[in-house]
Amino acid sequence: MLEIRNLSVHYGGIHALQGIDIDVSEGKIVTLIGANGAGKSTTLRSIVGLVKTSGGSVSWNGDLLTGMATKDIVSKGIVLVPEGRRIFPNLTVGENLQLGAYARRDKERIRQKGGTLSGGEQQMLAVARALMTKPKLLMMDEPSLGLAPLIVKMIFEIIRTINKEGTTVLLIEQNAKAALEIADYGYVLETGRIILQGKGRDLLADDRVRKAYLGEGL
Repeated sequence: MLEIRNLSVHYGGIHALQGIDIDVSEGKIVTLIGANGAGKSTTLRSIVGLVKTSGGSVSWNGDLLTGMATKDIVSKGIVLVPEGRRIFPNLTVGENLQLGAYARRDKERIRQKGGTLSGGEQQMLAVARALMTKPKLLMMDEPSLGLAPLIVKMIFEIIRTINKEGTTVLLIEQNAKAALEIADYGYVLETGRIILQGKGRDLLADDRVRKAYLGEGL
């Protein structure tokens, strides 16, 4: 479904992504884990054309996305829920959802201001806004960031439900344990390179992952 081949990104003199290969199969949950600065967000932003690549390619069902405008990539069914939710706080819930459904004719009448919602509610609104486009691939950047443990659990249950209903998910998470528990496949990024990959349950049991990302000693 999504194929990333030898993808590279430079920020000035910094080589943010160093020739990574990633595959996302239809109907699966794939996660990217790694420390801050590993290149996870850059990967997602590259897929939707928000970051200019310096090498390699991104393809969607055989069509090359590299160099395509973001709006055209979104029209193919690829949607990003960015880190920090990025809802419009002065717009109502309904207006936020309408922005997600700009290509459709839905008319929502939910009047609460987005900025008055809790962090967890804002995250759910951000996900709902993305789902208004009926995406084929939902990409999520740190959906659990800054949320209470109970809300985090709820968010991951929602991700699993979205996937079971037919949406493919590409997930970035610092909560490696929660991400790998629901992922069919995972990649570990370190300073712009993929250093490990495998089934979610296999990475969860890998001593290197447990030590570096799960806070467990050997």
